[in-house]
Amino acid sequence: MKTVIVGVLVAASMISIFLIVERSITLRRSKVIPARLTKSQTVCHTQDELLSLQTACNHEPSPYGRLLSCCIDNLHLSRDENIEMLQTRARAEVVKLEHGIVVLEIITGVAPLLGLVGTIFGLITLFKGMGVEATAEQTAMFSEGISIALQATLLGLVVAIPSLIGWSYFNRKIETMVVEMENLCDEFLHSQYRRVEMSE
Repeated sequence: MKTVIVGVLVAASMISIFLIVERSITLRRSKVIPARLTKSQTVCHTQDELLSLQTACNHEPSPYGRLLSCCIDNLHLSRDENIEMLQTRARAEVVKLEHGIVVLEIITGVAPLLGLVGTIFGLITLFKGMGVEATAEQTAMFSEGISIALQATLLGLVVAIPSLIGWSYFNRKIETMVVEMENLCDEFLHSQYRRVEMSE
C-alpha cells in the first residue's frame, strides 16, 4: 500500500514538473503576443500594410497572431459581426492556452488526499504495533507506522504546493494576456473601421 501511494505521488510530481516547465515556455509573452505584431498593427493604414500584417501573422504563428488574422479576414463584415467571429476564435485560443492547467489543479487537490490516505495507513500500522508488552517486533511496527504517516503527509504536501503555485500563477498570467489581446484587437478593429468610414 505504501509503495503504491508513494509511486502515485512521485508520478504526480513528475507530471506537475513537466507541465510547469512546458507552460513556462509556451506562455512566454513573446510567444503569445509577439512585439512585432503589436508594433505593425499601429502603423497599418493602407491595404498593402494590411496584407503585410496578415503575412506577418501567418509567418509568426501565435495566439494573438491568429486572432489578428481573424480580424483581418472578417473586415468585410460589419464591426459587430467581426467582433462576434473574433470572440468565437478567442474562446478556442484560451482553451489552448489553458491546456494542462486543469491537470495541475487536479494534482493540487488529489496529492494531499493521497498523503492523507498514506497517513491513515501509517496510523493503522502504528496501532497494530501497540500491545501490552513492547516486543522488538511491536516496536518496529510502531516506528514503521510513524514513518509511513509522516512520509505520506510530507510527500503529499511537497507535490501539492508547487502544483498550486504553478496553477495560480499560470491562471493569472493567462487572464492578463487574454485581457491584453482583447484590448489590442479592439484597438485594431476601431482603427480599421474608422479608416473605412473616413474614406467613404
